[in-house]
Amino acid sequence: MTSARPSTAERLRAHVGELLRLAAPVIVSRAGLMVMMAVDTAIVARYSAQELAYYGLAHLPANIMVGTGVGLLMGTVMIAAHALGAGNEAECGRAWRRSMPYALLLGAIFALISLLGVPLFRLGGQTEDMAQGGAAVLAVLGLGAPGMMLFITTGFFLEGVKRPLPGMVVMILGNLANGLLAWMLVWGHGGFPAMGAVGSAWATTIVRWAMGLSLVAYAWWMSDHARWQVRVPVADWWSGAGRQRHLGYAAGLSIGVESGAFAALGLFAGMVSPLALGSYTVGLNLIALPFMAAVGLGSATAVRVGVAYGQGDKRDMAMAGWTGLGVTSAILAAVGVLYHTLPEQIGAIYTTDPELLASVAPLIAFGAWILVADGGQTVMSNALRGRHDAWMPTALHFISYAVVMIPVSALLVFGLERGARGLFEGILIASVVSVSVLSLRFAHLSHR
Repeated sequence: MTSARPSTAERLRAHVGELLRLAAPVIVSRAGLMVMMAVDTAIVARYSAQELAYYGLAHLPANIMVGTGVGLLMGTVMIAAHALGAGNEAECGRAWRRSMPYALLLGAIFALISLLGVPLFRLGGQTEDMAQGGAAVLAVLGLGAPGMMLFITTGFFLEGVKRPLPGMVVMILGNLANGLLAWMLVWGHGGFPAMGAVGSAWATTIVRWAMGLSLVAYAWWMSDHARWQVRVPVADWWSGAGRQRHLGYAAGLSIGVESGAFAALGLFAGMVSPLALGSYTVGLNLIALPFMAAVGLGSATAVRVGVAYGQGDKRDMAMAGWTGLGVTSAILAAVGVLYHTLPEQIGAIYTTDPELLASVAPLIAFGAWILVADGGQTVMSNALRGRHDAWMPTALHFISYAVVMIPVSALLVFGLERGARGLFEGILIASVVSVSVLSLRFAHLSHR
């Protein structure tokens, strides 16, 4: 006698439980990246508002490169999840081995680009002082790019095989180390000279290398490494990873476009004033921090959709995607209530400068409206990539963030003179457009 097919409610409960089980460590790991930036931002902001402007300017291209690297390496988690769903465990390890030299190559490219800060910032309309100060910070951040890429691709492999906990542990330890190092190097404690924003960059670079090497060591020496064949050499790290890179190209371009659009808004803020750039840096950091919960839930959604794709279960693919969107929206709505209710108190964590606090508090309150839409769009783009819909999310991201957000924000800031608030209004408009078109795309594929 065959067992009865699980009801929709039972399937939904199973999806929510598995999503949260997979997402919880990933959320901590992804949020840890932003906690690291949040701690650095707070330490630098309390040291000097001018150093905060240098710090914020340097992170505009630095965040583009890290975000693009995350996207380019996303094929690792997709291929590993698909192979796991299909029962091909050896392919999971091969996907990781192929990604390792690719990750180091990307990191080296990003490190070289980071040496071009002065001409990049001059082209972006910044003053000579801002260009020189931001470039000094960017050059140091670039040195940590290869270590960061190793951490990302190894974390993706472990997430793809449903083992996200090690990445979380490494991230927590990394944050503790970064906080101590930043405090020492920015302010000049422990016998070090006070280095300001450059000191925070050195702390970040040292910790990124430590995290990357630690996670690689875990994957290499984990007790069941033979199951995944992580030590079996692959001679075709480039030629054999065409599909893996193809998935990454689409995601990398998508995240790169989105990150580039946010960097353009940062340049707009810098054209207004250093105060506007400092306010934008703090406000965007506070949006990005809970957004990492959406990134973690999006990654878990991609794994859930990818496993269902590998099994050929279309109904589970659809339920995994919509469950991810619903859970993410509920979590970020709760954070939004907190932001809208306590903007001054939250802003005071970052600065004691009354002028900066008066400028940033309204942005924190308005950011509450952005969270749900911005988080929802990243979950839906991951859901689409989990079912091998690689390039359409990229095209929709380009429309939302390059075609809509940049010109709308420019109009609000320079045409209507709405200052930094106009930048956040542009982000909200673009995020609503993005989550809407991506959800329609997922619904169309689910019913096809």
